[in-house]
Amino acid sequence: MLVHIPNVLDTPQLDAVRTLLSQAGDAWVDGRVTAGYQGAAVKFNQQIDERSEVAHHCQRLILGALERNPLFISAALPNIVYPPMFNRYSEGMTFGAHVDGSVRIHPHTGKKLRTDISATLFLADPQDYDGGELQVEDTYGMHAVKLAAGDMVLYPATSLHRVIPITRGTRLACFFWVQSLVKDDGHRSLLFDMDNAIQTLNQTQADEGARVKLVGCYHNLMRQWSET
Repeated sequence: MLVHIPNVLDTPQLDAVRTLLSQAGDAWVDGRVTAGYQGAAVKFNQQIDERSEVAHHCQRLILGALERNPLFISAALPNIVYPPMFNRYSEGMTFGAHVDGSVRIHPHTGKKLRTDISATLFLADPQDYDGGELQVEDTYGMHAVKLAAGDMVLYPATSLHRVIPITRGTRLACFFWVQSLVKDDGHRSLLFDMDNAIQTLNQTQADEGARVKLVGCYHNLMRQWSET
């Protein structure tokens, strides 16, 4: 399930993150420092040292925005969110086809986190660079994603994906992973559709009894499928 979440960051938040990253200096390091065996061979970009103060500042801002975003909560059903990371691709940089590692160590708690969902939050305006599309493969084929600055895409971390080479300008983005309360992508997709239907019925004041039963079905499925 690919989900486009618009306006995760508003203009002041976006400007704040961009300013911090533009002043990060030596905190920009080779992107391969956090890549696994498969990814390191095809990863050519830069990213912010996740131990740096600028990373922590930007992480707090973005995590706060995610906590207030109902579409992210509905689609991801987050249990644990890996602290957001930041990368940039200049001309010639790319990240070849790879699948994200299945388990990561949370840098703040030291606990293991299962990566159910991958997220990319675009920070550069698409007209400022050529190339740089995120390509995600699923059972319906290849999807190319290049969103407005401040918008985000969620996709299963099991997906084969890549960032195609930059041919002009600089692509700036944030990326992270989510361990969901519901690890199965098919189950999570059904719950997302059901939640959307409930929200629509609530807005139209449809039959109250039917809505109550539908909400009950949603939570009973959550009880069966969720892990806390």
